[in-house]
Amino acid sequence: MVNVTYDASGDLNWVDGDGKTVVYNLGDIGFVIASTALVWIMIPGVGFFYSGLLRRKNALSMIWTALVSVGIVSFQWFFWGFSLAFSETGSAYIGDLKYFGLKGVLAQPSIGSTRIPSILFCIYQLMFAAITAALAVGAIAERGRLGPTMVFIFIWSTIVYDPIACWTWNSNGWSFVLGGLDFAGGTPVHISSGMAGLAISIYLGKRRGYGTERLAYKPHNATYVVIGTVLLWFGWFGFNGGSALSANLRAIQACIVTNLAASVGGMTWMFWDYRIEKKWSAVGFCSGAVAGLVAITPASGFVGSPAAVAFGVLGGTACNFATQLKFVLGFDDTLDIFASHAVGGIVGNILTAFFAQASVANADGVTVIAGGWLDRHWVQLGYQVADSVSGASYSFVVTTLILWVLHFIPGCRLRASEEAEILGIDDAEMGEFAYDYVGLDAEPGHPIETGIAALGGSREPDHHAVKEKRSSTSSTDEKNVPVTPAAA
Repeated sequence: MVNVTYDASGDLNWVDGDGKTVVYNLGDIGFVIASTALVWIMIPGVGFFYSGLLRRKNALSMIWTALVSVGIVSFQWFFWGFSLAFSETGSAYIGDLKYFGLKGVLAQPSIGSTRIPSILFCIYQLMFAAITAALAVGAIAERGRLGPTMVFIFIWSTIVYDPIACWTWNSNGWSFVLGGLDFAGGTPVHISSGMAGLAISIYLGKRRGYGTERLAYKPHNATYVVIGTVLLWFGWFGFNGGSALSANLRAIQACIVTNLAASVGGMTWMFWDYRIEKKWSAVGFCSGAVAGLVAITPASGFVGSPAAVAFGVLGGTACNFATQLKFVLGFDDTLDIFASHAVGGIVGNILTAFFAQASVANADGVTVIAGGWLDRHWVQLGYQVADSVSGASYSFVVTTLILWVLHFIPGCRLRASEEAEILGIDDAEMGEFAYDYVGLDAEPGHPIETGIAALGGSREPDHHAVKEKRSSTSSTDEKNVPVTPAAA
């Protein structure tokens, strides 16, 4: 039995084995529970955001990937992920198996904060692990196999995410001990997922038709992009604000700078795009908002409101221009995961060194830091650079190793065949579709009339006829093309 009671004020009291009473405020517990739910809703938000940016023949697979990330990482976190990241008896690099199977994880104070029980900290941090995997595997878009992706998620979460989370947030972690500042996941979440996305993109190679008009398409569903952004922005209040692990002034300040950086980032990206196309782009605003959110994440519990403007402008600008790196360096990052998350995370980490303030961190009445350059703590920049470089290099190298080990295991190669890429991952790997009429325009540049003619000339094709003819009406420019397995 758990030895818990309630005192006269209604707070939850837990008595440890030595007879010491620990008091948990139910307001803090409720706040972190709500923040957990907010972070969870971000994960399908990632799926919708990614889905909208693709061609519609691959739209459902991205939503599937996001949800499956929750399923796999939830089991992995229960099995050993939480213990590897947050056991108090681990090393400076990775935890041990003290909490294997969540044994002993219940009412004792958490390693993250003594104000909440360990079981609550566990499920809150699970959401961070799950969304990081969802962000990273978006790089399989339009050319990755779904079965091997599930295997990859489990392995990657274990030997990439868990160690980085340990060294960043565990009190034994080398970066934590050194003095690195990362409030809500600049390195564990964004840099690690962005660099993993880069590694996956390089491993999978270019999509069919890369460098031609065939891939010069616009997002197939801008509404999905907006919906995804809304879910992400909404959930980010729990992502950053909840990282205070208590309903206090620091949490409120984190919410303020989160919203402000997203707003400024969205406007900045949209203005940069307007200079080229002279159009006010909803997708551009959404992309910039995400960039601003990524940049402010590591700093959200350390910086004041004026600094958030700088994070939004510099984050939106850096990520916008970083989308051109794939053309310069020749890799096919379909969803600009590297540009948005790796670059945005690095920018956020570096700016934290400049703008972090001891007074802001101490808004919770507990946290004491030396601050950044505003507090004349010059060495903080070195700490932030060390954390960023180590996280980026570790994620990229180990992700590449995982991919190539899987490459030589039968049935575990991530690269889909050319036939599957032509048909679309939704049809080839799932047999399901985001839309009834997905087969009518499987490739960009294909006139819708061709699909209509193939169905007998009707502009309102029969639902069953569409399904029966989906393969033959994929695209006129794909007919009579010999299909061979793509080189990995």
